[in-house]
Amino acid sequence: MAETATLVTNKPAARVAEPVRRRGPRCSQWYLHAVLIACAALMVFPFLWQILTAFKTITESRAVPPVFFPESLDLGAFERFFATVPFGSMLGVSVGALVMRVIGQLVVCTLAAYGFARFRFPGRNVLFVLFLVMLMAPSQLFLIAQFDLMKALGLLNTVPAIAIPGIFSAFGTFLLRQAFLALPADYEEAARLDGANSFQIFWRIMLPMVGPTVAALAVLTSLYSWNDLLWPLIVTSSPDTMTLPVGLANLQGQYGTDYPTLMAGSFIASLPLVLIFIALQRQFFAGIASSGLKG
Repeated sequence: MAETATLVTNKPAARVAEPVRRRGPRCSQWYLHAVLIACAALMVFPFLWQILTAFKTITESRAVPPVFFPESLDLGAFERFFATVPFGSMLGVSVGALVMRVIGQLVVCTLAAYGFARFRFPGRNVLFVLFLVMLMAPSQLFLIAQFDLMKALGLLNTVPAIAIPGIFSAFGTFLLRQAFLALPADYEEAARLDGANSFQIFWRIMLPMVGPTVAALAVLTSLYSWNDLLWPLIVTSSPDTMTLPVGLANLQGQYGTDYPTLMAGSFIASLPLVLIFIALQRQFFAGIASSGLKG
């Protein structure tokens, strides 16, 4: 017994676990950060070039080799832009078409998506497949039919003619359908037990829960509406009913282009989109991340 006790007491003491030291980022992570920084620089460079060109003179914008930094900040391009383009009326038309298109698309797409996701009716899957087929068809395929429809309704050279075709979106319906499918059915069952009807469940319970996805769709729709050029160019012929992209396109001459003026106008026209994205960026990324591809 004494020998056993001696052996036990002579055993080396158990090692105390040392705190794990955090190692620095691996080499692969450094490479990943370097690639991301390079990609970010490539994306920012055109925007930086646009801003710098807006402050150049016409001679500097056509210099060979190209001049990156202007010698002085010349505001002549901004003066020529406001003197050439009816900015006030075009801004009003662009904003009006954007608001009408965003509100209309959110109303139509949320209702259609909720119906596809939460209701069971004959032909639901076939009808939804037809919606997805529209995503594969180019938008130019519908231009003639849409123009004839706007002409028959007497809406040419008006803001509704610019906004109405963009209200119906297969992509928006698909995106919101995925968001509604991800919600548990327990909320609907509890609301029905409390006496709520289908519209009350949709408006008061389900729609607020997919708010981030709705905000993401609003940002994407605003982007498409603000930058749309082809359709407003077709349905408008008067400068008072043209949008800003159409006005910017008219600045490009047949034999030469005043690039500082064009870049100044493009910079001014892009500011509203930047402000919208800054205001809704958190909801935008949350909506894209939460929509998923379930179902």
